[in-house]
Amino acid sequence: QVQLVESGGGLVQAGSSLRLSCAVSERTFKTYTMAWFRQAPGKEREFVGAIRWTGPTTGYIDSVKDRFTISRDNAMNTVYLEMNSLKPEDTAVYYCASSSRILQYSAYSTEHFGSWGQGTQVTVSS
Repeated sequence: QVQLVESGGGLVQAGSSLRLSCAVSERTFKTYTMAWFRQAPGKEREFVGAIRWTGPTTGYIDSVKDRFTISRDNAMNTVYLEMNSLKPEDTAVYYCASSSRILQYSAYSTEHFGSWGQGTQVTVSS
């Protein structure tokens, strides 16, 4: 069972930046597609973006393109989510997840990911 631990969330003002980290326990981490999801209160968990194991190939939802960047350090078994120009609508619990499935980024949903972190809260005030 792959273990994932997120960190880096917090309370920030609109327009600020945050970097989330996800430490992965699995030695075969480098073969997984790693993704970030988020879940706002009362809403379903939403795919934000992902990075393939080969990197730096990434894909994002339209609402975060040009603001969010996913990267990975295979040597450190860590994946990052750099978030810039944060908006109040970005407020959510952010989760990292791993998958052995290779799909088009637009096709990914929660069902394709077998391992999840515990989540980290990001709150953006206006």
